[in-house]
Amino acid sequence: MSTTDQRVAIVTGAARGIGAATAVRLAAEGRAVAVLDLEESAGKDTVDAITAAGGRALAVGCDVSDSEAAAAAVARVAEELGPPQILVNNAGVLRDNLLFKMSDADWDTVMNVHLRGAFLMTRACQKHMVDSAFGRVVNLSSSSALGNRGQANYSAAKAGLQGFTKTLAIELGKFGITANAVAPGFIATDMTAATAARVGMEFDDFQKAAADAIPVRRVGRPEDVAGAIAYFTSDAAGFVSGQVLYVAGGPLD
Repeated sequence: MSTTDQRVAIVTGAARGIGAATAVRLAAEGRAVAVLDLEESAGKDTVDAITAAGGRALAVGCDVSDSEAAAAAVARVAEELGPPQILVNNAGVLRDNLLFKMSDADWDTVMNVHLRGAFLMTRACQKHMVDSAFGRVVNLSSSSALGNRGQANYSAAKAGLQGFTKTLAIELGKFGITANAVAPGFIATDMTAATAARVGMEFDDFQKAAADAIPVRRVGRPEDVAGAIAYFTSDAAGFVSGQVLYVAGGPLD
């Protein structure tokens, strides 16, 4: 595929973890990838990994919860890489606490990054996708959408993303745009390491305890999630929209 024919993907929160693995995977499949994170410098390692393998990538600093910043980031990507036709809303933060200890800021920060950020980025990318008569939106939900102690904010945001996804699928399908969600279970990332620290466990012990409860008897890796995302962004997934895929090593209640 020539660079002029490359589809352009934006991956938010792509400096590390699931976002970085997704950016690398999409680049390996021939996409030009915009690596978005709060600080542009944070995306350097991901961009370097992509370019070292012969791909095209651009690091962009963006607070996805800020309307002007989101619009400016998408405009820059369109100018420097090309109109974005693939959007992976992966940016996320944790502010875990039990409900009676959870502050207004804990709630608002999680809602703003996960839900507002996905809304703002999708709105900013929509016109480019409509003009191309092709679009793929993948939102990162979580198994926590089913409820998780100490995560009232995160669980609510991740459940909200599922409703957002289904509505996008209904509204945008006639323009050749699909919208799907991937809901990871336990994935070994810096975020799950932070959760282990919050509950006072060594991360190795935390992972072992999680693996013992997972049918495939291991915890997930960022690459496991990236593979599911890559499918939803492909031409082969053109008749799959409004779906939530749990990548959790087994069925969930």
